[in-house]
Amino acid sequence: MTRARSTLSWLPAALAAGFVFLYLPIVLLVLFSFNESRLVTVWAGFSTRWYGELLGNERMLAAAALSLGVAATAATLAGMAGTLAGYALARLGAFALRPLFALLLLVPMVLPEVILGLSMLMTFSALDRLIGWPAERGFLVVALAHATYGTAFVALIVEARLRGMDPALEEAALDLGASPARAFWRVSVPLLAPAIASGWLLAFTLSLDDLVVASFVAGPGATTLPMLVYSSVRLGLSPQINALATILVFAIAMLAFVSVRIDARVRRLST
Repeated sequence: MTRARSTLSWLPAALAAGFVFLYLPIVLLVLFSFNESRLVTVWAGFSTRWYGELLGNERMLAAAALSLGVAATAATLAGMAGTLAGYALARLGAFALRPLFALLLLVPMVLPEVILGLSMLMTFSALDRLIGWPAERGFLVVALAHATYGTAFVALIVEARLRGMDPALEEAALDLGASPARAFWRVSVPLLAPAIASGWLLAFTLSLDDLVVASFVAGPGATTLPMLVYSSVRLGLSPQINALATILVFAIAMLAFVSVRIDARVRRLST
């Protein structure tokens, strides 16, 4: 009993150490985004000058706008395809080629990003030779590439949610005269809304964070924000990057907060 108590007494300290290890670098990044000095490791006083200079950096703002547009498009495409795929895995039973379908759906999650990016580059190059599309590897090409592996994550989340749902709700709608499509949109989709929203946010974050796949498939005029930040860091870290990262941290934190609130409200309504 004494040994068990001594072991449990270390758990809060271990948890605190884990949180410090994970979040202290983010706190320091936010703190040094308000640093007066051009050196990102030397504190010289509080200042917001780097936020002002960031707003005047047209190249970085254009890359940020491109990345946000690509992430939103990729997450939406992944949300639609992943919802249908997760529904097929959870509700259609043992249909023909189901194991192959599930395997192919999970492949993008386990493949190294280098192989995934190279295979997509070869695919788009072959399509260009065969049908003349895409003539330029820009916004749409990067969004499609990101949606490819984002679909797998959305499908897993939706399938897990469907496994926990009572199929009698859908069956009741069918018994009352609803068509399968109407039952899906009026019954299943509202109940799946928290899972779809979580999958959308995950696909959005994965797309916004991606560097390797975008580096393979993006053309000269489609420089995403991670690509620009990576090239800038190689030449020397600018405090503007700290300011940009701080804005992204707060934006994603707000999205996560909204997602949690929506999930809590849906759970209250469902009970």
